This record gives sequence, structure tokens and C-alpha cells, in this order.
Amino acid sequence: MNPLASSAPPRSACRICGSSAVRATHQVREMMFGSQETFGYFECAACGCLQIATVPDDLSRHYGEGYYSFADRASHRGLRAALIRARNRYLAGDPDPLGWAVSRLKPYLALASLRPLGLRRDTRIVDVGCGGGELLLTLQSIGFSRLLGVDPFVSHDLDLGGGLRVLRTQLAAVQEPQDVVMFHHSLEHIGEQRPVLAAAYALLVPGGRCVVRIPSVSSFAWREYGTDWCALDAPRHLYLHSKESIRMLAEQAGFRVENITSDSTSFQFWGSEQYRRGMALMMPGSHAIAPAAGAFSASELRDFGRRAAQLNRVNDGDQIVVYLRRDA
Repeated sequence: MNPLASSAPPRSACRICGSSAVRATHQVREMMFGSQETFGYFECAACGCLQIATVPDDLSRHYGEGYYSFADRASHRGLRAALIRARNRYLAGDPDPLGWAVSRLKPYLALASLRPLGLRRDTRIVDVGCGGGELLLTLQSIGFSRLLGVDPFVSHDLDLGGGLRVLRTQLAAVQEPQDVVMFHHSLEHIGEQRPVLAAAYALLVPGGRCVVRIPSVSSFAWREYGTDWCALDAPRHLYLHSKESIRMLAEQAGFRVENITSDSTSFQFWGSEQYRRGMALMMPGSHAIAPAAGAFSASELRDFGRRAAQLNRVNDGDQIVVYLRRDA
């Protein structure tokens, strides 16, 4: 996730469908770092998109050093490295039974979202809002060679070796045609939604694919937890799309929506339960910081995992994967 936000002024109408009909308004606390500053959001009655009412003038102050995109990669050696590599090859599309087994035990959701695309090792891929390029480095490590990262909030262009770069720029600045454009939990941070998806469409070759992973209000977690839902992540998440609103946005940009699936995790439960109790994600004692501290019992955590898996099966998880195609 990355702070790819715009300082767009507040608007009275939905920024996705243009409707001025509001279903509800909400005051949402900042609960990742625990400032508990509140921000106004409104739900569009027409398309269901939940969006921030006023984009803060300085969003950068709401992104701390520990924000996810810039976390260091874990290093693996020996047997563990071989197992992780087998998993990654399987998720990238290789028929690897060992990789399948490891992927069940140790998922990698971002990579798993690419398996349905049938990628080749020479597929041209750009990752928007990639931070330090963790997913791109994973793809490079299993033979992908035509990769590019774009993130206007890295401090400078990054040369990750082997021809892999992360550019400190906007997607619209990329000129070389691409086969796949990816947004892994970055689109919700972008102020101007339609222009960035239109830029993705323009960059893709005919038949090219766009993969968008985002949190969604079309989910059990939003209905159950409301403003304590951990994926609201105010004020960093400017948009929490419904399935209807993301479909509408994609079609406005020219895409055909191929499929929408869920890939939510147990975080939707334990994170939201913490917020309901007033416990910030990054505070001492949080399950995110100190799992052994016992904020939740082992049986509770197993139950959260089972419930997340069930929600994914019925496509009601709080994170969705949207598959888009630029038709020939």
C-alpha cells in the first residue's frame, strides 16, 4: 500500500458516479497509529462507494515509517528457500504439486492473484504503488524479466538489479506498452480514480489485463463492524469501493470486468475487534506487534481464519480482486 493520494478538493457529489444522493455519513477514527483523529466519509446511495468527504491537505503526515509498502523483505535460506521458491513458481502459473501444498500453508495473496492470468516469463508487467518492489523482486527471482514498478512516493528512482527499476513517477508517464498493470492495495489511496485507470487502459496492449486488489464495502466485515472495520484505514484510504462502484469505474475507463473474487484474511476480524476495543494496530499489545501477547487466543485466531476462508468461498470477504481486460 502506498500514499498515492491527490489533494483533490471536497465535492458534494459522488466522485465515481456523480450522484448527489447520500445513503449515510460516518465519522471514522485513525486507528492504525492510534491518533484517533476523526475524518468524515459518505456513502453514495447510487453506486455504494464509501469515500472521504474532504481529502486532507497533507496526507503524508498520516504515513509513518512502518507503513506496509516499504517493509524489508524476509530472506530465506536452505530448505525454506526451496519451498518458498516452489510456492512462488506455482502461484505464477507453473504446475508444481509441491508449490501448491506450500501455498496452502503459507499463502502469498498478491502473487496468487496473478495465477489466473496465465503469465509467461516474458510478460510485460507494471506494478503501480509498489513501494520497494517486493512483489516484482519475487517475480524476478522466478524468471520474469520485463518488470517495472511505479510509485511517486519512493524517495528516488530505485535500481533493484537485473534491469528491474521502480520509478518515482505517475503511471501516465510510462510509455512502453504493457501486458499487465497491477494495483495491489494502492488504488484506494489515489485521489483521482478515473484518470489513473484510464492511464492503465491506455498503456495496455489489446487483450491486456489489469488486476486491482482493494478493500470493499460489499463485505460482511463492513456490515458487521461499521466504522470499526479495520480496512477503512482513515484517512489513507480515500475510497472503499462497492463491487458496483468499482465495476462502474472500470467500465468508465474502457475496461471489461472479467471477474471479481475475494481474498480476505483473518485480519478483517482480529483487526476490527481490536479497533472496537479502542486498540490501535501499531500500539504495544496489538496482535500485529506482539502476537504472543495474547490479545486473542489460539482458538479465536483459528476461528477468524476459518470464517475468512468461508467468506472468500461465498465472495463476501472484505478484500476483493478485480480482473479487468482491455478488449482487442
